[in-house]
Amino acid sequence: MPPSDLAPHAPWIDRHDALVEWLAPIGPGAVVGLDTEFMRRNTFYPQLALLQLAYDGRYALIDPLAVPFGDTLARTFTAQPVVTVMHSAGEDLEALSPFLPEGPHTLFDTQIAAAYVGMGLGISYRALVAELVGDELDKGETRSDWLQRPLTESQKRYAALDVVHLHPVHAILAERLAQRDRTRWHAEDCARMKRRASQRDGDPQPQRGFKPAAEWSSERQALLRRVLRWRDATARALDKPRSWLLEDAHALDLVDKPATSLGALEERTRGTRALRSQQRNELFAVLQRPVEPDEIEATAPVVGHPFGDAKRAINDMRTAVDEIATQLDLPAGLLCSRRSLEEFVMSGGAWPEALEGWRRDVLHERLSSLLPS
Repeated sequence: MPPSDLAPHAPWIDRHDALVEWLAPIGPGAVVGLDTEFMRRNTFYPQLALLQLAYDGRYALIDPLAVPFGDTLARTFTAQPVVTVMHSAGEDLEALSPFLPEGPHTLFDTQIAAAYVGMGLGISYRALVAELVGDELDKGETRSDWLQRPLTESQKRYAALDVVHLHPVHAILAERLAQRDRTRWHAEDCARMKRRASQRDGDPQPQRGFKPAAEWSSERQALLRRVLRWRDATARALDKPRSWLLEDAHALDLVDKPATSLGALEERTRGTRALRSQQRNELFAVLQRPVEPDEIEATAPVVGHPFGDAKRAINDMRTAVDEIATQLDLPAGLLCSRRSLEEFVMSGGAWPEALEGWRRDVLHERLSSLLPS
């Protein structure tokens, strides 16, 4: 199948009044296709470089480098019941978060929907369009510099084609979801994706991803959490990658063997690109402040590598998940991840947040029966 020769008319919008005019017909109940192009260039936040829209047979390429969005997008996409159709929306929502801090009113993610209707986990937009619409999209601009101006005609065409098929894809997937009685389940997952993207303060329990700290005392785990949350907040404030402030290995080492002086801290973090004098002073104070009992209480224990009875229970649960997924005609990975099973078992039976909603209904009783005595 040759690449699509469909070239939709998509005006280039670089004025606020033109954007407002384009958005004006969109009202409650509308279904709007949306995509973004963004870049990550030594920043914490993705840099929004282009916004592509599709509605009622009209398309537009919006230049966020020229148009002051303000709350214009939120008035259209958040403040009224509009269905926003996106594919694999996680990073796009993050790029849009300064303008859509709560995300769109109703998100319809086509990649998640495809998984619910038997098309596999993580299907690409290109493959999805080929399967459902019969058109092959050009992938020649995948690694383009989207911050350059002006964009080439090839870039504009590629970007417009990313939204031109969203409406027919949405219609087909929405019908298939309804036929399988999976509409509510899909909506729950889209809402969870929106919540993750709208978190302003990052992960409240970042230490859980550091398995080497599983054997540490509760006090040291609480200190690790404090350091990681400081790193996250500072990276956001500076708009720099977390690793530019403190590599994961540095964070573990500094909590395990605290620096005894500011000079020692400087020596051990030399060459870290964003850790200037002010940030180094802040970090030293964070490390030196005594850990209070309320911090320990607020720190979720780090889950280590399972072994013995715990490992056997997780393997039994994995088998049970596979069986239930087969019965429901769903990918096992969509139903429940191994990480969620490890969290469930290693926490002593505390039900993971990732398995709330419909997953609790179909999994809780079976998995709880397999917990180690």
